Amino acid sequence: MRSHYCSTLTHLDVDKSVELAGWVYRRRDHGSLIFLDLRDVTGIVQVVFSPEIAPAAHEEAHEIKQEYVIRIEGKVALRPEGTENPHIPTGAVEVLVSSFEVLNTCRPLPFQLDDEEEPGELVRLRYRYLDMRRPKVQEVFIARSRASQAVRSYLSSRGFFEIETPFLTKSTPEGARDFIVPSRLNPGQFYALPQSPQIFKQILMVAGFDKYFQLVRCFRDEDLRADRQPEFTQLDLEMSFVDVEDVIEASEGIMGVLYESIRQTPLERPFRRMDYHEAVERYGTDKPDLRLDLPMEELTSLFKGTEFGVFRKVIDEGGAIKGMLLKGRALSRKDLDTAVETAKSLGAGGLIWMRKEEGRLLSPIVKYLKEQECSAIDGVFHPGDGDAVFIMADGRARVNEIMGRFRLFLGEKYDLVRKGEHAFLWVVNFPLFEYSAEEKRYVARHHPFTSPKGPLKEFRGDYESMQARAYDLVLNGVEIGGGSIRIHHRDDQMEMFKLLGITEEEAVEQFGFLLEALEMGAPPHGGIAFGIDRILMMLLGLESIRDVIPFPKTQKGTCLLSGAPSSVRQKQLAELKLRVTKE
Repeated sequence: MRSHYCSTLTHLDVDKSVELAGWVYRRRDHGSLIFLDLRDVTGIVQVVFSPEIAPAAHEEAHEIKQEYVIRIEGKVALRPEGTENPHIPTGAVEVLVSSFEVLNTCRPLPFQLDDEEEPGELVRLRYRYLDMRRPKVQEVFIARSRASQAVRSYLSSRGFFEIETPFLTKSTPEGARDFIVPSRLNPGQFYALPQSPQIFKQILMVAGFDKYFQLVRCFRDEDLRADRQPEFTQLDLEMSFVDVEDVIEASEGIMGVLYESIRQTPLERPFRRMDYHEAVERYGTDKPDLRLDLPMEELTSLFKGTEFGVFRKVIDEGGAIKGMLLKGRALSRKDLDTAVETAKSLGAGGLIWMRKEEGRLLSPIVKYLKEQECSAIDGVFHPGDGDAVFIMADGRARVNEIMGRFRLFLGEKYDLVRKGEHAFLWVVNFPLFEYSAEEKRYVARHHPFTSPKGPLKEFRGDYESMQARAYDLVLNGVEIGGGSIRIHHRDDQMEMFKLLGITEEEAVEQFGFLLEALEMGAPPHGGIAFGIDRILMMLLGLESIRDVIPFPKTQKGTCLLSGAPSSVRQKQLAELKLRVTKE
């Protein structure tokens, strides 16, 4: 139906007869001449209806409205001097229409597609097909397509095989809440939609495929936030006969390809690495944002002999004292009071501030400190006049968490985050276990298939001392990927289940096929999974992963376009042997 796409026309096509098809993006009726911006997926071109060139077409063009779908025939011409548009690729030319046909009309729109003002998100999602016609929205999904192609090409060139894994699988007790699917052929039994292809990709390594990847849909029935959706896309990798360094090297190559396809510039590698312990102790989180230079400093040892009651009590109870330097802000007393109230709102029992003035540290608590204690603080931070030191004292975990969040508050309030920078970071040497207050037991920090550093059989009951051969990739304070070297011996996997409180019967019931496979010549293997939606959101500078998902759900998990989820007919429920009870 067309000879060219709209944005492909240039001055080289002048005097050519062309056929174009697309949507009417804008319309300008100057009486004697009618101008339309015709848009397709490649961009726009100006088309002109003139009574001198095609009187019939000009007359009929008065009925054309915005977003009509039309097909035109005409000749390419240079725009008159002074009317060129340098902001679009076709700005030097226009098409003089000789004939056209309306392929479809369009009723009045719920929002204008060419308006600068962004329509509300609920309206955008209800009419997602209109929202996605907008050029800037289409650019996002075109960029996503190119990124996917670049990743596939890169991995294929490195010997990876793209292999699909099942969507209908078995529910397992570890991890987030599963989406459950009833089986008609097996009444009373259920499939689960996969939270990840973890077990199947390990099985593929046992099957001898050596290197696997998949751009795979995953599902988690959890509460939603700006960076969460019930269904999302992972880039999933698994490799045989590898160690941590091999997986990291492959991952950085993938990130380089993704980054260059989106940002059109090379990505500096290798990425910085940080031990989990350092991340938590200096930044209060296992995913620090390194665009912000505000590390926490350990001060506990400076006050071992202190007579200041607050510090004395914390030290006697085994807690920690930590501080942070804010440079060059010359904070007023009001600013300092605001900082104290903010820290309390984050859960701190209190916040101590010290301000450097005329070479001396001033603070309401200075009179309770020894001179050498003030000198020690000065020696740690080396503040200049106008700089402020903030100090918290409490249980170590509590200080780390709250001061880490307070650090982000300072960064945002005083514009300390280096915008436009992309700070990639590997966090390594994670704990193998973490305590779940909700379940009142230790659970796997990553998942129960993660290999430990050192033999599990040497475990002596200290869950917090065991480290994992695991690694997370962080970008600007957001975890974008995580993986580990896996357990590849059945006895070790059973020992791991035992430490997690999973009985042998439960392990066989839930993971029997994996345990059997580990006895059939399973090679050493490891891998990683990346949250593609989240990565694209960040590299494209968007605020929500809903902006990079074609048909996203709302925060209540509903699809405004299709109306899902919805009730089903009683006949369908009867076939599944299900009955719905209303509360």
